[in-house]
Amino acid sequence: MFAYYFQLGLRSLRRNPALTALMVMAIGVGVAASMTTYSVFRAVSGNPIPDKSTRLFTPQIDAWGPQQNLRGGEPAEALGYVDAMALMRSHEAKRKTLLYPVQLSVIPQGNRDLPLNASGYAVTSDFFAMFEVPFRYGSGWSEQDDAARTADVVISDELDQKLFGGADSVGQTLNLGGHDYRIVGVASHWNPRPRFYDLFSTSGFADEPDIYMVFNRALDLQMRTGGRNSCRGSLSFTTWQEYLQSNCVWITPWVELGSSAEVAGYRRFLTNYAAEQQHAGRFNWAPNVRLRDVMQWMDHEQVVPPESRISLAVALGFFVICLVNTIGLLLAKFMRRAGEIGVRRALGATRGEIYAQYLIEAGTVGLAGGLVGLLLTAVGVGGVGVLFRPEIAKLARLDPSLVALTFAVAVVATVMAAFYPAWRAAHVQPAWQLKSS
Repeated sequence: MFAYYFQLGLRSLRRNPALTALMVMAIGVGVAASMTTYSVFRAVSGNPIPDKSTRLFTPQIDAWGPQQNLRGGEPAEALGYVDAMALMRSHEAKRKTLLYPVQLSVIPQGNRDLPLNASGYAVTSDFFAMFEVPFRYGSGWSEQDDAARTADVVISDELDQKLFGGADSVGQTLNLGGHDYRIVGVASHWNPRPRFYDLFSTSGFADEPDIYMVFNRALDLQMRTGGRNSCRGSLSFTTWQEYLQSNCVWITPWVELGSSAEVAGYRRFLTNYAAEQQHAGRFNWAPNVRLRDVMQWMDHEQVVPPESRISLAVALGFFVICLVNTIGLLLAKFMRRAGEIGVRRALGATRGEIYAQYLIEAGTVGLAGGLVGLLLTAVGVGGVGVLFRPEIAKLARLDPSLVALTFAVAVVATVMAAFYPAWRAAHVQPAWQLKSS
């Protein structure tokens, strides 16, 4: 029966090509606008590390005080050196890491080429296991290497391609900023979007880092952050050590906690630490700490660009308008066939059969609209750079899931829009139609 009604639907579409074209275009344009904006929204609002997003937390400690805090009394989004190292020395978390951005020059061997700019992070050893960084060759370094402040470095697969042609470069020496480093690992392509672990210095959509170096080694070299550095009050430091002891925040901490009890325990630890600093006279305010997991942190940092939310809302509103127009067109199309419906009803067709026939016919319109919508979505995805920043626009992709969603939305929305026109068609009185004809 479904196949028969589907054939009737196709014949009906060919019977009124102009009306059919209007409905198909209305559905196609509405679906394309919605799917194009959704492709951007999906890219910027997804969970970048779904397996561990509820176990990774970034601590915040108020080191500025209520007079200089962020809006709403929020502590700074990063830590200064003193607080960061205090968290690193504690044993309250299963795993913990500190990180800050670095910018260095890569000096090619033999001076055969010009130096390359390399961006990356100074991190501690747990960084790789906590964030599940995949490796093509080698691995990260150990906690002992952290303590020994070794000149180890992990490079990206892209940098390995540039410098060594993609060969296994583990054990090779790399000159960064005039200092030699031993390559201990080559990371496979890994650039979670949004880059949840560094929303303090980036928008979350930067290009893949080139290098990861030992945190303590970077401190020894007095390597200043290549990202944000936020300070409060009168700045009087002139030396590196004075800078480390200042209230400037530039280090992002992360901890991995396995259970809700561990989370509660770590939150108590943060509160107790802040209270100790208050009693010691370093803080003149009550403990003010935060502990947010990945998704809470992304929400707090408002990673999703407001223009993507607005565009999605406008597109959905436009799609609703298209559906309202489609309802009117379907109603006109169905009621023009009232005589045909009356004959079918007089010959024994039930209202349910009439209802099913016209809903399936609407489904064929939705399928054709989905095909048009898919073509327009492909064009739209290619042109999202007109509305969004380039680093965000390039995240929008027409993948198989978006193709399936485009067809599903087009068919389901059109069938739902056809409920009322089909209901009117099913309630045509056969006697009146036969009498009038």
